[in-house]
Amino acid sequence: MMASGTEHGKAAMERQPVTPLAQYDGVTRERFLQDIYPLRKPVVLKGLDLGPCTNKWTVDYLSQAAGNKEVKVHVSTVPQMDFLSKNFVYRYSILSLTLIEGTLPFDVFVRRAAEAKHKEYFISEDEKYYLRSLGEDPRKDNADLRKQFPLLADDIWIPEYFENEQFFSSVFRISSAGLQLWTHYDVMDNFLIQVKGKKQVVLYSPRDAPYLYLSGTKSEVLDVDKPDLEKYPLFAKARRYECHLKAGDTLFIPALWFHNVTSQEFGVGVNVFWKHLPSECYDKTDTYGNKDLAAASRAAQILDRALKTLEELPEEYRDFYGRRMVLRIQEKTYSTNYE
Repeated sequence: MMASGTEHGKAAMERQPVTPLAQYDGVTRERFLQDIYPLRKPVVLKGLDLGPCTNKWTVDYLSQAAGNKEVKVHVSTVPQMDFLSKNFVYRYSILSLTLIEGTLPFDVFVRRAAEAKHKEYFISEDEKYYLRSLGEDPRKDNADLRKQFPLLADDIWIPEYFENEQFFSSVFRISSAGLQLWTHYDVMDNFLIQVKGKKQVVLYSPRDAPYLYLSGTKSEVLDVDKPDLEKYPLFAKARRYECHLKAGDTLFIPALWFHNVTSQEFGVGVNVFWKHLPSECYDKTDTYGNKDLAAASRAAQILDRALKTLEELPEEYRDFYGRRMVLRIQEKTYSTNYE
């Protein structure tokens, strides 16, 4: 009897070694910038003074502090949220516009997110909820906890490990227990500050991009714990890094590192993104921190035109010159400085 793709995937991942992330206690700004940041690897920072948020941000407190402010939420009936096939319902409303039926006031949302079973629901009684806060106008404004949730912003002390002018966004995140977000990368450095609950975070190096079956910034491999290796055989080559965050932990995720996050409990956290490159490097229309850098986008467009030109050649020549182009790209761009 042949094993299924899922069984193959489980066996392969059990054999694949997991590299735990390095952890540091009580890291100062100076030590982070001198000894940790230049390595461009994710690490868990413990023992940072994050303010009273880790004690204060209970469901009751959050409900009272944010009140009935309307928020956009994702609603999913399955643990793995699939941004490619959109297997979730996106219920939304913006306060400055006419409210759309099906939106949730924040206090209702946070109580539902903390529940395992719901008396009131959109799809099913065990549906899961996820909030990623947005700017006032998501097309133009970045998320900023100080603006969208000012009463909560004073409770959290963000590590000042970057300059004020580098700040890009602070994203408020709340998720139901068991919810797993898709694997993706961002183009900016960020801190994932775990305020309440526990999270498993699985990460992959930028160098493992060839094994992750990318569609834009996201991986098509949804379940990284039990992948379908018949469908995604190269995924077995990706080196898995992993950490388990508890309340009070801060994860540093360098730009371009892929990450997959599972909330093992009802979770509350804040992501802080900052620009570690000059501002002109970034796409000016990017409000999420995940649009490819301007020069990278231009290069991709040029490559598309080059590939279109190669289509004019017979297959034998197209194969030959395509391989030569790959070699030139490797010679000119591949680095030996990073894993």
